[in-house]
Amino acid sequence: MFEPAQLRTFLTVAQTLSFTQAAHRLGLRQSTVSQHVRKLEEAAGRRLFTRDTHAVELTEDGEAMLGFARTILEANERAASFFAGTRLRGRLRFGASEDFVLTRMPEVLEGFRREHPEVDLELTVELSGTLHELLAAGRLDLILAKRRPEESRGQLVWRDRLVWVGTERLRLDPQRPVPLVVYPPPALTRARALEALEHQGREWRIACTSGSLNGLIAATRAGLGVMAHTRGMIPPGLVRLPPRAGLPELGGVDFVLVYGQRDRAARGPAEALAEAILAGGDRLHLP
Repeated sequence: MFEPAQLRTFLTVAQTLSFTQAAHRLGLRQSTVSQHVRKLEEAAGRRLFTRDTHAVELTEDGEAMLGFARTILEANERAASFFAGTRLRGRLRFGASEDFVLTRMPEVLEGFRREHPEVDLELTVELSGTLHELLAAGRLDLILAKRRPEESRGQLVWRDRLVWVGTERLRLDPQRPVPLVVYPPPALTRARALEALEHQGREWRIACTSGSLNGLIAATRAGLGVMAHTRGMIPPGLVRLPPRAGLPELGGVDFVLVYGQRDRAARGPAEALAEAILAGGDRLHLP
């Protein structure tokens, strides 16, 4: 039998790739997190993570455990909700970053709707910077968006890195400005790309601007330029550019859940959706 507490800890470590961050999010000691993972590995008879002083990575068996852990926890939550007899009601205004357009976010939202049919869910898909502005203005109750690693606001869902992506056939001329495919301001990825190139002293030009992820992908697939994108969400048809491209490192990026402050009636539904997103975080990556 796999213990739900150990599975929940495993998913949190898998999403944050950090025992320290997992302990903080779960309100546990780091030693307890390590113990949960060790006991789960003993129960499975397999190593689920490779870890050293610098990095934590899922093993092949760890990747397989993701789906099993999520399924077990979802069944556990459904049973608890059924026998508790509590039903959430109200309206929830949820904002999700454009980054999730191609992920399995619809499955997470579908599961939430199935478990809480009396909650009216309103979805806004926008740039992360815009979502933070809408939340501050009281127009959203909960957002799932990017933040910079040095920022502290929000509940960490997972940590990733930004990388340069383009088509396999794309070749950059080091003597010419880097052609960029970018979101409009206040997009975090746009700002990070420009900052990194300026710091490197590399010239650049805007080849395409679009507020739609699908628009950016189409332009990048057409070879118009390169795009800064989350490593765990690289769209089909695009690849991470190799070091020989000579482009600067873009650094890390955090995806976080942030609650609004103005509508207390939405707090219950917001917390329930946040729990569903945290439990199904692996669905928000692309294969």
